[in-house]
Amino acid sequence: MNPQETFCPNPDCPARGRSGEGNLWIHSRTPPRYRCTVCGKTFSPRVGTPFYRRSTDEATITCILTLIAYGCPPPAIAVAFGVQRQTVADWTDVAGRQCAAVHQEVVCQPRDLGAVQADEIRVKQQGGIVWVALAMQVVTRLWLGGAVSVRRDGALLARLLALVKGCARPAPLLVCVDGFAAYVRQVRRMARSPQPRDGKRGRRRLIAWPGLVIGQVVKQRAGGRVVGVTRRLAHGTRRWAKRLLGAGTIQTAYIERLNGTFRARLASLARRTRGLGRTMARLAAGMWLVGAVYNFCTPHGSLARGQTPAMAAGITDHVWSMAELLHYRVPPARWQPPPKWGRRTKAEAARIARWAA
Repeated sequence: MNPQETFCPNPDCPARGRSGEGNLWIHSRTPPRYRCTVCGKTFSPRVGTPFYRRSTDEATITCILTLIAYGCPPPAIAVAFGVQRQTVADWTDVAGRQCAAVHQEVVCQPRDLGAVQADEIRVKQQGGIVWVALAMQVVTRLWLGGAVSVRRDGALLARLLALVKGCARPAPLLVCVDGFAAYVRQVRRMARSPQPRDGKRGRRRLIAWPGLVIGQVVKQRAGGRVVGVTRRLAHGTRRWAKRLLGAGTIQTAYIERLNGTFRARLASLARRTRGLGRTMARLAAGMWLVGAVYNFCTPHGSLARGQTPAMAAGITDHVWSMAELLHYRVPPARWQPPPKWGRRTKAEAARIARWAA
């Protein structure tokens, strides 16, 4: 136990989310608990992880979630480990929320993406069809996020591209997609930023990012087979397209390979399977779990020196273990002093100066 490497999770504590500040002490070792000297609360080191309030040992939970993230069907896990299928499903849901929070905290940071590819997966579900939209950075193979919806429409693409925008810096960007017409409008709406303030009041005008290029790959099919492919520029100039593509061409091969990885690793996405997804929430949880393991824990064969996509993007400097991913605690937002009429006391002013600076 190291109090310097953790933080107080109490949402009402001024020291919440701040580590290495000397406000935490070891309250007990059996069971392990910390105590915050600012708010006086004690908490378990497991708070904020999928292991919180679980009676099963961490090694077993980690092993089961690893099998889930690599495509093992939940019924086989339930029989092999002697646990209930609902328990496995609950662990998957909690791990999915954990991985979504880690993705939002670590991956969704502005960077120069260069080239991005996006596509959707059609998934059979009990009672209907759902769509899983995915996006990735081409150079680093970094998965930028995904969205789940019952409809393949502009709203689904808007949610996906909002994640892409959270990972992108306003800079020249190439987006390669399929022939779905809604992509062009949604990418144009995504790649806009408010213009600098000029002293005028009111809402600032949104201006398009410089060097935005949208490439589409339209496939012609006959008898269920692809008989032709048309590549076109739906937005942007050929000069910017040539600069961003280099020696390459407009294609969606990388995202289609990523689709295959997700289908292989998430049992409910496999084709012609009886393991259909039951709820969209559980499908989304599995998507975040598989995506986080792909980004942080899986060395990619096409990257140099056995790097993971997160290493290639400069997010991490080593291959994460599954335990490291599940133990990662996302800090809450910094404390802000509540509004107050009149003058504050000296103690309140000292607390604000200490923790709200």
